[in-house]
Amino acid sequence: MFYWFLKRVLAGPILRILFRPWVRGLDSLPTEGPAIIAGNHNHFMDSIFVPLLAPRPVVYLAKKDYFTGRGIKGAVTRWFFKLNNQLPMDRGGGSGSQASLESGLKVLREGNSLGIYPEGTRSPDGKLYRGRTGIARLVLESGAPVVPVAIIGTDKLQPAGRLIPKLRRVGVVFGAPMDFSKYSGLPVDRFMLRSVTDEIMYEIMRLSGQEYVDSYASTVKTKLLTSAKPKKPESDKDSAKGKDVSTGRDAAQRKDAAKTQGSSRDEPESGDENTSASA
Repeated sequence: MFYWFLKRVLAGPILRILFRPWVRGLDSLPTEGPAIIAGNHNHFMDSIFVPLLAPRPVVYLAKKDYFTGRGIKGAVTRWFFKLNNQLPMDRGGGSGSQASLESGLKVLREGNSLGIYPEGTRSPDGKLYRGRTGIARLVLESGAPVVPVAIIGTDKLQPAGRLIPKLRRVGVVFGAPMDFSKYSGLPVDRFMLRSVTDEIMYEIMRLSGQEYVDSYASTVKTKLLTSAKPKKPESDKDSAKGKDVSTGRDAAQRKDAAKTQGSSRDEPESGDENTSASA
């Protein structure tokens, strides 16, 4: 009940005014029965725009962090996602991921639409990355058709460092349903899972026009984080350079003064210069 109130009365009209979303291919979305809505993922609002424009509810598998936050902010986030038909998904593998898979299968067995992002996480740069095979498991175990969807423009909503999203148009393109019944009854192995996943990713790429990268988005994110090294500020470099010049000048002045005064020392002048330079 709250889902429809939020979509049609509370948040929906405001989002339509602010972002003026456009949509194509709505007739491709099955009006009833289970369906897997598989799309690209560039922004957290992807999970808002697709249900906003779809004529039927879409239940999304969202990362479990949204449901485990503490304090007032955590409680509000958890409440919001639950009321928006979002289910927690464990991306850590093992029993947690299996439980997430079962949650998704339950949604499909009840005849509902399940939204999922095969990339597993948001794209770090607006490109389309290799899909995780969890979606293939859902497809083969449920027998539900897959509707590829491209969310366009959300990668430009919130550039790095910007707290508030930009007000710009976004679009959603639904593709023709994909039927994988040809695999029914066949033994499932990793090659089949990869084949199904890649076929889905190709359709998403075709609809979105994104550049495809045959690597996992999570791997690229990790590399970007580890390769980002803090650079020494230019002001520090200039200061150090100025200090070296000043030190050298002082050494030269002391050397000239020693010659002029005829000062005799036990150590040669070159020793004084080295000492001054290393001080």
